[in-house]
Amino acid sequence: MRVLIVKTTSLGDVIHTLPAVTDAATARPGLRFDWVVEEPFAEIPAWHPAVDTVLPVALRRWRKTLWRESTRSEWKQFRRELQRGHYDAVIDAQGLLKSAVITRLVQAPRYGLDKDSAREPLASRAYHHAVAVPRDLHAVERTRMLFAAALGYEVPPGRGDYGVRAGLKDCARAPVPSLLFFHGTARAEKLWPEERWVELAALAGASGYTVWLPWGSDAEQARARRIAERADSAEVLPRLDLKGIASLLMEVDGAVAVDTGLGHLAAALDVPTVSLYGPTQVGLIGAYGANQLHIQSPVTTATTEDAEAMMRAIEAPVVWAGLESILPGEDLRT
Repeated sequence: MRVLIVKTTSLGDVIHTLPAVTDAATARPGLRFDWVVEEPFAEIPAWHPAVDTVLPVALRRWRKTLWRESTRSEWKQFRRELQRGHYDAVIDAQGLLKSAVITRLVQAPRYGLDKDSAREPLASRAYHHAVAVPRDLHAVERTRMLFAAALGYEVPPGRGDYGVRAGLKDCARAPVPSLLFFHGTARAEKLWPEERWVELAALAGASGYTVWLPWGSDAEQARARRIAERADSAEVLPRLDLKGIASLLMEVDGAVAVDTGLGHLAAALDVPTVSLYGPTQVGLIGAYGANQLHIQSPVTTATTEDAEAMMRAIEAPVVWAGLESILPGEDLRT
Protein backbone atom coordinates (compact mmCIF):
# COMPACT_ATOMS: atom_id res chain seq x y z
CA MET A 1 0.00 0.00 0.00
CA ARG A 2 1.32 3.45 -0.92
CA VAL A 3 0.06 6.63 0.75
CA LEU A 4 0.78 10.28 -0.03
CA ILE A 5 1.13 12.69 2.90
CA VAL A 6 0.46 16.37 2.35
CA LYS A 7 2.10 18.31 5.19
CA THR A 8 3.95 21.27 3.78
CA THR A 9 4.85 23.56 6.69
CA SER A 10 6.18 24.57 9.13
CA LEU A 11 9.28 22.86 10.53
CA GLY A 12 7.59 22.03 13.84
CA ASP A 13 4.41 20.84 12.11
CA VAL A 14 6.37 18.59 9.75
CA ILE A 15 8.25 17.07 12.69
CA HIS A 16 4.99 16.58 14.59
CA THR A 17 3.75 14.34 11.75
CA LEU A 18 6.56 11.80 12.07
CA PRO A 19 5.11 9.79 15.01
CA ALA A 20 1.95 9.13 12.96
CA VAL A 21 4.14 7.72 10.18
CA THR A 22 5.83 5.41 12.68
CA ASP A 23 2.46 4.26 14.02
CA ALA A 24 1.16 3.50 10.54
CA ALA A 25 4.30 1.69 9.38
CA THR A 26 4.22 -0.49 12.50
CA ALA A 27 0.51 -1.25 12.26
CA ARG A 28 0.55 -1.90 8.51
CA PRO A 29 3.75 -3.76 7.51
CA GLY A 30 4.70 -3.01 3.92
CA LEU A 31 3.02 0.41 3.94
CA ARG A 32 5.13 3.07 2.20
CA PHE A 33 4.78 6.83 2.08
CA ASP A 34 5.56 9.70 -0.24
CA TRP A 35 5.39 13.21 1.21
CA VAL A 36 4.65 16.70 -0.17
CA VAL A 37 6.51 19.35 1.85
CA GLU A 38 7.82 22.88 1.38
CA GLU A 39 11.34 22.84 -0.07
CA PRO A 40 13.18 24.25 3.02
CA PHE A 41 11.99 21.26 5.09
CA ALA A 42 12.36 18.54 2.45
CA GLU A 43 15.19 16.71 4.21
CA ILE A 44 13.13 16.00 7.36
CA PRO A 45 10.64 13.43 5.92
CA ALA A 46 13.49 11.65 4.14
CA TRP A 47 14.99 10.73 7.52
CA HIS A 48 12.07 8.40 8.25
CA PRO A 49 12.63 4.83 6.99
CA ALA A 50 8.97 4.48 5.87
CA VAL A 51 9.18 7.49 3.51
CA ASP A 52 10.34 6.72 -0.03
CA THR A 53 9.92 9.89 -2.07
CA VAL A 54 9.82 13.51 -0.91
CA LEU A 55 8.05 15.89 -3.29
CA PRO A 56 9.22 19.45 -2.59
CA VAL A 57 6.72 22.22 -3.22
CA ALA A 58 7.45 25.95 -3.20
CA LEU A 59 4.13 27.64 -2.44
CA ARG A 60 5.79 30.22 -0.19
CA ARG A 61 8.22 31.21 -2.92
CA TRP A 62 5.78 30.93 -5.81
CA ARG A 63 3.18 33.25 -4.31
CA LYS A 64 5.71 36.08 -4.49
CA THR A 65 6.28 35.52 -8.22
CA LEU A 66 2.87 34.24 -9.25
CA TRP A 67 2.84 35.69 -12.77
CA ARG A 68 6.34 34.73 -13.83
CA GLU A 69 6.71 32.11 -16.53
CA SER A 70 9.32 30.31 -14.42
CA THR A 71 6.82 29.98 -11.55
CA ARG A 72 4.12 28.58 -13.82
CA SER A 73 6.63 26.14 -15.26
CA GLU A 74 7.69 24.94 -11.79
CA TRP A 75 4.05 24.48 -10.78
CA LYS A 76 3.34 22.39 -13.88
CA GLN A 77 6.40 20.26 -13.20
CA PHE A 78 5.29 19.73 -9.59
CA ARG A 79 1.83 18.64 -10.76
CA ARG A 80 3.35 16.17 -13.21
CA GLU A 81 5.54 14.69 -10.47
CA LEU A 82 2.58 14.49 -8.11
CA GLN A 83 0.27 12.81 -10.61
CA ARG A 84 2.93 10.37 -11.75
CA GLY A 85 2.56 8.48 -8.47
CA HIS A 86 -0.08 5.81 -7.96
CA TYR A 87 -1.53 6.03 -4.46
CA ASP A 88 -4.02 4.01 -2.49
CA ALA A 89 -4.81 7.04 -0.30
CA VAL A 90 -3.76 10.62 0.28
CA ILE A 91 -3.82 12.19 3.76
CA ASP A 92 -3.93 15.96 4.16
CA ALA A 93 -2.32 16.36 7.58
CA GLN A 94 -2.29 20.18 7.31
CA GLY A 95 -5.98 21.07 7.24
CA LEU A 96 -5.49 24.30 5.27
CA LEU A 97 -6.92 25.44 1.94
CA LYS A 98 -3.47 25.37 0.32
CA SER A 99 -2.91 21.77 1.35
CA ALA A 100 -6.45 20.82 0.32
CA VAL A 101 -5.77 22.17 -3.19
CA ILE A 102 -2.73 19.90 -3.47
CA THR A 103 -4.69 16.95 -2.07
CA ARG A 104 -7.36 17.35 -4.76
CA LEU A 105 -4.77 16.92 -7.49
CA VAL A 106 -4.31 13.26 -6.52
CA GLN A 107 -6.53 10.55 -7.95
CA ALA A 108 -6.97 8.52 -4.77
CA PRO A 109 -9.28 8.40 -1.75
CA ARG A 110 -8.66 11.65 0.13
CA TYR A 111 -8.56 11.88 3.93
CA GLY A 112 -8.36 14.92 6.16
CA LEU A 113 -9.81 16.67 9.19
CA ASP A 114 -13.49 17.52 9.25
CA LYS A 115 -14.79 21.09 9.39
CA ASP A 116 -14.84 21.16 13.19
CA SER A 117 -11.29 19.84 13.45
CA ALA A 118 -9.38 21.58 10.64
CA ARG A 119 -7.65 24.93 11.09
CA GLU A 120 -9.47 26.15 7.97
CA PRO A 121 -12.91 24.45 7.90
CA LEU A 122 -13.41 24.91 4.14
CA ALA A 123 -10.49 22.56 3.56
CA SER A 124 -12.66 19.65 4.69
CA ARG A 125 -14.70 19.90 1.46
CA ALA A 126 -11.72 18.57 -0.48
CA TYR A 127 -11.80 15.14 1.18
CA HIS A 128 -13.76 11.99 0.48
CA HIS A 129 -13.39 11.07 4.14
CA ALA A 130 -13.41 13.85 6.76
CA VAL A 131 -12.19 12.74 10.19
CA ALA A 132 -13.26 14.25 13.50
CA VAL A 133 -10.37 14.82 15.91
CA PRO A 134 -10.60 16.70 19.23
CA ARG A 135 -9.09 20.17 19.02
CA ASP A 136 -7.85 20.19 22.62
CA LEU A 137 -5.17 17.52 22.08
CA HIS A 138 -1.51 18.04 21.28
CA ALA A 139 -0.79 18.35 17.55
CA VAL A 140 1.16 15.06 17.56
CA GLU A 141 -1.75 13.15 19.06
CA ARG A 142 -4.26 14.75 16.67
CA THR A 143 -2.19 13.67 13.69
CA ARG A 144 -1.76 10.16 15.09
CA MET A 145 -5.56 9.92 15.38
CA LEU A 146 -6.06 11.17 11.81
CA PHE A 147 -3.68 8.58 10.35
CA ALA A 148 -5.21 5.77 12.43
CA ALA A 149 -8.71 6.64 11.23
CA ALA A 150 -7.58 6.95 7.61
CA LEU A 151 -5.62 3.69 7.52
CA GLY A 152 -7.75 1.56 9.83
CA TYR A 153 -5.83 0.81 13.02
CA GLU A 154 -5.90 1.83 16.67
CA VAL A 155 -3.54 4.52 17.93
CA PRO A 156 -0.84 2.70 19.92
CA PRO A 157 -0.75 3.51 23.64
CA GLY A 158 1.96 5.74 25.05
CA ARG A 159 4.05 8.53 23.62
CA GLY A 160 4.57 8.55 19.86
CA ASP A 161 7.94 7.62 18.35
CA TYR A 162 9.37 9.99 15.72
CA GLY A 163 11.30 7.11 14.16
CA VAL A 164 14.28 9.15 12.95
CA ARG A 165 16.85 8.92 15.72
CA ALA A 166 18.26 5.54 14.62
CA GLY A 167 19.20 6.91 11.23
CA LEU A 168 21.22 9.74 12.81
CA LYS A 169 22.86 7.85 15.70
CA ASP A 170 26.31 7.56 14.13
CA CYS A 171 27.33 10.91 15.64
CA ALA A 172 29.77 10.75 18.56
CA ARG A 173 29.45 12.74 21.74
CA ALA A 174 31.19 16.10 21.77
CA PRO A 175 34.57 15.83 23.52
CA VAL A 176 33.58 18.43 26.12
CA PRO A 177 30.26 19.05 27.92
CA SER A 178 28.25 21.22 25.55
CA LEU A 179 24.84 22.75 24.99
CA LEU A 180 22.93 24.23 22.07
CA PHE A 181 20.98 27.45 22.61
CA PHE A 182 18.23 27.96 20.02
CA HIS A 183 17.75 31.69 20.45
CA GLY A 184 16.04 32.44 17.12
CA THR A 185 12.41 32.19 16.08
CA ALA A 186 10.31 33.54 13.23
CA ARG A 187 8.01 35.55 15.49
CA ALA A 188 9.46 38.36 17.57
CA GLU A 189 6.99 37.90 20.41
CA LYS A 190 8.53 34.49 21.14
CA LEU A 191 12.10 35.78 21.59
CA TRP A 192 13.82 35.62 24.96
CA PRO A 193 15.77 38.81 25.77
CA GLU A 194 19.46 38.71 24.87
CA GLU A 195 20.57 39.55 28.39
CA ARG A 196 18.77 36.42 29.62
CA TRP A 197 20.75 34.30 27.15
CA VAL A 198 23.96 35.95 28.37
CA GLU A 199 23.04 35.16 31.98
CA LEU A 200 22.21 31.57 31.09
CA ALA A 201 25.46 31.12 29.16
CA ALA A 202 27.39 32.38 32.20
CA LEU A 203 25.64 29.82 34.42
CA ALA A 204 26.40 27.07 31.90
CA GLY A 205 30.04 28.15 31.65
CA ALA A 206 30.43 28.15 35.42
CA SER A 207 29.34 24.50 35.37
CA GLY A 208 31.87 23.57 32.70
CA TYR A 209 29.67 23.63 29.59
CA THR A 210 30.50 25.13 26.23
CA VAL A 211 27.50 26.85 24.63
CA TRP A 212 27.01 26.67 20.87
CA LEU A 213 24.90 29.33 19.14
CA PRO A 214 23.42 28.36 15.76
CA TRP A 215 21.78 30.84 13.39
CA GLY A 216 19.75 30.82 10.20
CA SER A 217 19.50 34.48 9.16
CA ASP A 218 21.55 37.67 9.29
CA ALA A 219 19.53 38.90 12.27
CA GLU A 220 20.09 35.64 14.15
CA GLN A 221 23.80 35.68 13.36
CA ALA A 222 24.07 39.23 14.71
CA ARG A 223 22.24 38.21 17.89
CA ALA A 224 24.47 35.18 18.33
CA ARG A 225 27.57 37.37 18.01
CA ARG A 226 26.28 39.85 20.59
CA ILE A 227 25.58 37.03 23.05
CA ALA A 228 28.99 35.45 22.45
CA GLU A 229 30.76 38.79 22.94
CA ARG A 230 29.27 39.00 26.44
CA ALA A 231 29.58 35.34 27.43
CA ASP A 232 33.00 33.64 27.45
CA SER A 233 31.47 30.17 27.31
CA ALA A 234 29.49 30.85 24.11
CA GLU A 235 30.65 30.22 20.54
CA VAL A 236 28.91 31.22 17.31
CA LEU A 237 28.57 28.32 14.88
CA PRO A 238 28.88 28.53 11.11
CA ARG A 239 25.60 28.40 9.25
CA LEU A 240 24.25 24.83 9.23
CA ASP A 241 21.50 23.02 7.37
CA LEU A 242 18.94 20.91 9.22
CA LYS A 243 21.05 17.76 8.95
CA GLY A 244 23.97 19.67 10.46
CA ILE A 245 21.82 20.86 13.36
CA ALA A 246 20.51 17.34 13.87
CA SER A 247 24.05 15.98 13.93
CA LEU A 248 25.06 18.52 16.56
CA LEU A 249 22.00 17.69 18.63
CA MET A 250 23.14 14.09 18.71
CA GLU A 251 26.50 15.23 20.11
CA VAL A 252 25.52 17.71 22.82
CA ASP A 253 24.33 17.10 26.36
CA GLY A 254 21.26 19.29 26.08
CA ALA A 255 19.58 22.35 24.62
CA VAL A 256 17.53 25.41 25.49
CA ALA A 257 15.02 26.73 22.97
CA VAL A 258 12.37 29.34 22.55
CA ASP A 259 9.22 28.27 20.70
CA THR A 260 10.90 27.31 17.42
CA GLY A 261 11.01 24.40 15.01
CA LEU A 262 14.55 23.52 16.08
CA GLY A 263 13.26 22.91 19.59
CA HIS A 264 10.86 20.36 18.13
CA LEU A 265 13.79 18.79 16.28
CA ALA A 266 15.59 18.42 19.61
CA ALA A 267 12.50 16.72 21.04
CA ALA A 268 12.33 14.36 18.06
CA LEU A 269 15.88 13.23 18.85
CA ASP A 270 15.21 12.84 22.61
CA VAL A 271 17.77 15.51 23.46
CA PRO A 272 17.24 16.93 26.99
CA THR A 273 15.74 20.32 26.23
CA VAL A 274 14.17 23.18 28.14
CA SER A 275 11.70 25.10 25.99
CA LEU A 276 10.55 28.61 26.92
CA TYR A 277 6.99 29.78 26.32
CA GLY A 278 5.25 33.12 26.73
CA PRO A 279 2.01 33.46 24.71
CA THR A 280 2.21 29.92 23.24
CA GLN A 281 -0.31 27.23 24.25
CA VAL A 282 2.11 24.58 25.47
CA GLY A 283 -0.46 21.83 25.78
CA LEU A 284 -1.30 21.98 22.07
CA ILE A 285 2.05 22.51 20.36
CA GLY A 286 4.75 22.28 23.04
CA ALA A 287 7.90 20.21 22.47
CA TYR A 288 6.79 16.57 22.49
CA GLY A 289 9.16 13.79 23.46
CA ALA A 290 11.38 12.28 26.11
CA ASN A 291 13.57 14.50 28.31
CA GLN A 292 11.54 17.64 27.59
CA LEU A 293 10.84 20.38 30.11
CA HIS A 294 8.50 23.29 29.39
CA ILE A 295 8.85 26.57 31.26
CA GLN A 296 5.80 28.78 30.92
CA SER A 297 6.16 32.44 31.76
CA PRO A 298 4.78 33.38 35.19
CA VAL A 299 3.28 36.41 33.46
CA THR A 300 0.24 35.32 31.45
CA THR A 301 -2.44 36.76 29.22
CA ALA A 302 -4.58 37.09 32.33
CA THR A 303 -2.48 40.08 33.37
CA THR A 304 -0.97 41.44 30.14
CA GLU A 305 -1.00 41.19 26.35
CA ASP A 306 2.67 42.20 26.21
CA ALA A 307 4.45 39.12 24.87
CA GLU A 308 7.85 40.69 25.48
CA ALA A 309 7.00 41.11 29.16
CA MET A 310 5.92 37.49 29.31
CA MET A 311 9.23 36.26 27.93
CA ARG A 312 11.31 38.66 30.04
CA ALA A 313 9.64 37.28 33.18
CA ILE A 314 11.33 33.91 32.60
CA GLU A 315 14.54 34.15 34.64
CA ALA A 316 17.84 32.54 33.69
CA PRO A 317 18.46 30.79 37.06
CA VAL A 318 15.06 29.10 36.74
CA VAL A 319 15.93 27.89 33.26
CA TRP A 320 19.34 26.63 34.37
CA ALA A 321 17.87 24.76 37.33
CA GLY A 322 15.37 23.13 34.99
CA LEU A 323 18.05 22.15 32.50
CA GLU A 324 20.31 20.71 35.21
CA SER A 325 17.43 18.52 36.36
CA ILE A 326 17.21 16.74 32.98
CA LEU A 327 20.84 16.73 31.82
CA PRO A 328 22.58 13.34 31.79
CA GLY A 329 24.93 12.57 34.63
CA GLU A 330 28.67 12.37 34.02
CA ASP A 331 28.51 8.57 33.75
CA LEU A 332 25.90 8.81 30.97
CA ARG A 333 27.90 11.08 28.68
CA THR A 334 30.11 8.33 27.29
